[in-house]
Amino acid sequence: MYVKVTSSGPRRYVQLVEAFRDEGGRTRQRLVATLGRLEAVEAGGTDALLNGLLRVSGKPTLDEGTGETEFAAARSVGDTWLLTSLWKELGFAEAFRRVLRSKRSFDAEHLLRAMVFNRLCDPESKLGLLRWLEGVVIPDVDADAITHQHLLRTMDTLCDCGEVLDETLASLLRPLIDQDLSIVFYDLTTIRTEGGSDLSDADLRRFGASKEGGIGRQVMLGVVQTAEGLPIHHEVFAGNTGETTTLLPTIEKVIRRFGVKRVVLVADRGLLSIDNLEALESITVDGHPLEFILAVPARRYADFDELLGDFHQQHCQGNEDEESIGELTWQGHRLIVAHRPEVAEETSARRDEKIAALTADADGFFAKLDGQDAGRKYRGRKLSDGGVMARFYQAVSEARLAHIIKVDLTADTFNYVLDARALERARMIDGKLLLVTNVPAEEFTPEQVVARYKSLSDIEHGFRVLKSEIEIAPVYHRLPDRIRAHALICFLALVLYRVLRMRLKARDHRLSPQRALEIARRIQYHQVTLHRQQTASGLSKLTPEQHDLFEAIDLPKPSAKRL
Repeated sequence: MYVKVTSSGPRRYVQLVEAFRDEGGRTRQRLVATLGRLEAVEAGGTDALLNGLLRVSGKPTLDEGTGETEFAAARSVGDTWLLTSLWKELGFAEAFRRVLRSKRSFDAEHLLRAMVFNRLCDPESKLGLLRWLEGVVIPDVDADAITHQHLLRTMDTLCDCGEVLDETLASLLRPLIDQDLSIVFYDLTTIRTEGGSDLSDADLRRFGASKEGGIGRQVMLGVVQTAEGLPIHHEVFAGNTGETTTLLPTIEKVIRRFGVKRVVLVADRGLLSIDNLEALESITVDGHPLEFILAVPARRYADFDELLGDFHQQHCQGNEDEESIGELTWQGHRLIVAHRPEVAEETSARRDEKIAALTADADGFFAKLDGQDAGRKYRGRKLSDGGVMARFYQAVSEARLAHIIKVDLTADTFNYVLDARALERARMIDGKLLLVTNVPAEEFTPEQVVARYKSLSDIEHGFRVLKSEIEIAPVYHRLPDRIRAHALICFLALVLYRVLRMRLKARDHRLSPQRALEIARRIQYHQVTLHRQQTASGLSKLTPEQHDLFEAIDLPKPSAKRL
């Protein structure tokens, strides 16, 4: 059926016509109804009929159809879709739901998911997270049902299930770890906390030396990661905890939870001591001693003075172009020595500048003291030998040169001695990295040992991610359990960040995880109301760059139907 306009003389009529075939199969037309003259139809003479037909068909009437189209505020969905897909693929959704299911009447896993995603997308406080949820869509999560109280109760739940959650996470990450030989890196960082309340014995917030410098109220966070850069374990310690006391308990936990057959521990200078070496050797993995690669702290370099002399003369002196790597023996262990001539030259030059400046100051003091003794007048207060010694010694100490420029504070007159042997020893040590290991030489060459240790810098990058992109600090929580829950949420965010990085790296993709999330965030969810009745929704069209991203990380592209 269709509408046809016909003419009869000067008049034009609107007719409803039906097409059909007669018995012979020929196409015919027959008039169903004449709707009136064209000018009458244009004037609205058939509006009642049209409205009736529209109403019967469930469509807006002519009056309703003239209403304005309403657009709801767009909400980002691409980054949360990406993280949700990764969360589920790693098995976090089902595993964490089983652990948290019986603890609360609401879905604590969904709230945990929202808090972890917020750390990666737009780090906010728990109240700020509610504002963030107003502008995003998280698949499967009912953002309207989330309250501030629910978020805090979820954090309490994480603490109640802390041990089980750690074991569950270990079981999920275990397939990503080499079970035959695992290279694990361990390091600590300090996390600044806020709050002026009195400290109780159970409070984790303690005053201690910060990694960023100075003394502040803080907690300490230890992280273990694999050679591939995957974080597998974390632990929160009081802010005044000694670094060396955390090493052994942490490694024993990792060995027990991940069940690897062989572990090589790589740790930084602050964790090495003679006592640690003895204790490390007592740890066994599958009946074999724990293997380690540990850096010697700079304060212990003087112990290797005689041992390094021959190596320095043979491999370092006169070599200004390339790194020298050699091997010595120390206390029954392999001592790997790496010397970088450009670093040595730069370090020696900075020290010489400081020494020259200090000796120039000393010459000025000598001249003024001698002038005073000769009766010469100077502006300002009169100098004394004791006062000059104190000022000069403080300057030497601040320059960290007291082992080279030696000031005798017990003498009656100001004087100092430049220890040529100590200066020569310092120049010999410049640019050198000393590593102690018990890994057999047939397993790791000296070059491989150095390369493994240098990979430790990746864990420092992870700490920077925690403090910048994820914004773990400052911590405003006061209760120890809430602080531990906050650290767990940030650690899970770091795991997702690193898994995303591993996938991008496997495809030789140039994007960083942060940049990948920014690109995905441009995919938005839109809702529009048509004619005041019909509501339609959809996603913004994916760009070639967004298509390429999801293909590179091997995750499904966002779909409006699945939302």
